Amino acid sequence: MSIPTRRHGVLFVCLGNICRSPTAEAVFRATAQRAGVAGRFTIDSAGTIDWHAGNPPDWRSISHAAKRGYDLTPLRARPVIAADFARFDWILAMDRSILRALEAMRPARSPGHVGLFLEFAPHLRRNEVPDPYDGGADGFETVLDLIEAGSESLLAHLVRPEGGARDAGARASQ
Repeated sequence: MSIPTRRHGVLFVCLGNICRSPTAEAVFRATAQRAGVAGRFTIDSAGTIDWHAGNPPDWRSISHAAKRGYDLTPLRARPVIAADFARFDWILAMDRSILRALEAMRPARSPGHVGLFLEFAPHLRRNEVPDPYDGGADGFETVLDLIEAGSESLLAHLVRPEGGARDAGARASQ
């Protein structure tokens, strides 16, 4: 008899939800699917602002992701809402400014972990996924490189027996 596995809610957050966070959503979903554990996750993305709500990701994000086999076309931008802090166990910011915005909007006593996405990939020796919006093609490729590596590390953390939701509360209170 197998013990049911708890489902983890993972929300990736950037500024407008049109470049980094939808890329992270698609890459992490594909990473979990390849590992055969996608059913253990609720995966979404959002932005700290609502400027692009309802719009698809930036065409450059779509194009660069497609070259690596990721489909961002079904995704639509949305802002972070208060209910997200109860719905998701892991709310992961792409950079420190996004993390500060999330901490400011986080309801008191919300149970999940709010932190930087790349904290799970210390081997990358950086904490932030840079915003590629005002740059060229290289920026979008860098974002994909970081998100692919970060997704592998995050998945390894969440599926390990001692990781995941059991330490979410402890980490969130740090």
